[in-house]
Amino acid sequence: MAVKVITYDVGTTGMKACLFDISAEESVKFIAGETDGYELHVMPNGGVEQDPEDWWQAMARATKKLLEKTGIPKEEIKGVSFCSQFQTVVMVDKEGRPLYRGMSCMDSRANKQFKKYMSTGLKVEGLNILKTLKYIKITGAISASAKDPAWKYLWIKENEPEIFEKTYKWLDAKEYLICRMTGKMVASIDDASGTFLYDVHNRCWSHTLCKMLDINEDHLPELCESTDEVGKLIAGPAEELGLAVGTPVISGGADVSLCSVGAGCVNVGDVLVYSGTSGWVATTVDRLKLDINNLIGALVGADPETYNYIAEVETSGKCIEWVKDRLEKMDMDYNEMIDYIKDTPAGANGVIFSPWMHGNRCPFDDANSRGVLFNLDITTRGCDVMKAVIEGVCMHMLWLLKCTEKNFKTNPVIRFAGGSAISEYICQVMADVLGRDVESIENTRQVGAMGAAALLAVSFGMIDDIKEIKKIIKVDKVYKPNMENHAVYEKILPVFMDLYKNNKKAFAALNE
Repeated sequence: MAVKVITYDVGTTGMKACLFDISAEESVKFIAGETDGYELHVMPNGGVEQDPEDWWQAMARATKKLLEKTGIPKEEIKGVSFCSQFQTVVMVDKEGRPLYRGMSCMDSRANKQFKKYMSTGLKVEGLNILKTLKYIKITGAISASAKDPAWKYLWIKENEPEIFEKTYKWLDAKEYLICRMTGKMVASIDDASGTFLYDVHNRCWSHTLCKMLDINEDHLPELCESTDEVGKLIAGPAEELGLAVGTPVISGGADVSLCSVGAGCVNVGDVLVYSGTSGWVATTVDRLKLDINNLIGALVGADPETYNYIAEVETSGKCIEWVKDRLEKMDMDYNEMIDYIKDTPAGANGVIFSPWMHGNRCPFDDANSRGVLFNLDITTRGCDVMKAVIEGVCMHMLWLLKCTEKNFKTNPVIRFAGGSAISEYICQVMADVLGRDVESIENTRQVGAMGAAALLAVSFGMIDDIKEIKKIIKVDKVYKPNMENHAVYEKILPVFMDLYKNNKKAFAALNE
């Protein structure tokens, strides 16, 4: 017998509320979804913030629209869960009220705090060697970016002492929303892993790392599994959301781990290329591994038996949105853009684009890096620039995949998901650039929400194991690479990779 559930995808620029049927027979079936947006506050000093109240109001509006559109009574919703952006810092008081806007995973203000703790003393690859070894021993990874949560926590401690003094707990995005729904302050283990303060061997917060970084361990919430029911929906929030009091709230997980689950990339060697506002190459692996040279590490996922080996790019689909909105035909929609560039050859007539529009994380971490349009001449057309932007996003994914394969064998077929994967044209370019078969899945925009729904099915005992979700994820289309085009991209790749090395000092001079 099927039951209806709602999962929330807490994104960088909007909230998706998705309705699913889950059952032991069909497992997970998408019914409908609603999206509501909110503002991303980008500041000149590197700050990137979101108002937690905006998340909540978007969640309430999307939920009510969803129920109204589908005509489903609130009493039929038997549970809710989350797929969420993570590495966000929300400081709350004892009542769970936010004391400061949430500092996004894109926030790069804490460079001073990062350097104070990690860039002094005897160093390897620019990082304190003793602290690096402690990180690796305890977490299997390392906090090697000023955008990581601990440094933002310490930035607040130093720059907003009155806020820090009132802080009771430090929560991530979905943890704040769960607190508002249930009154409980908890963190799923995959979110905890993303703080680089989680002891993967003893499955607890690390006292050693908290002490090393001067972090108050009392500020860290209780830990739970992604499939745990963390509480029931309480009266006031239930009315605001339009849901029934007592609806079970399941923890859910971080977007990186749940997008892999929702795409069916749950077996060792499976690779998901995700391109939404940001993007990543996530490989399901069976052991912890840190590639300090390329800043790629394995984090705990929703499945306790595997890890997510994650290589991230800060802006991915956002770059495609940028070029669509700014070049030549300002009123083009995405279909018109694709029609405009469809005859542009592989390599965009020599134009190369780097997708580092808000800095970058892997295989180099540099908040000062920016997008580059390289090799323009007087014959360059708008369609060349647009094609180059799409290719640049895909080229960075190829770079990340090659870095991944230095340490792990990957399965030959790649799954591609996120907003960019809606376009058949972009899927084909991705296949050509990677030189691999690429599979898109049904409801690719809902891939993270699908992962959260799968966790609800596990939580309710309808699915025995997260890995079973692979059997019911439907492939929409397979894209075979044009190997002549791939040869063009392999020739371009070294030039693309050198754009950062050759411009690193200029980026610092202009943007530091």
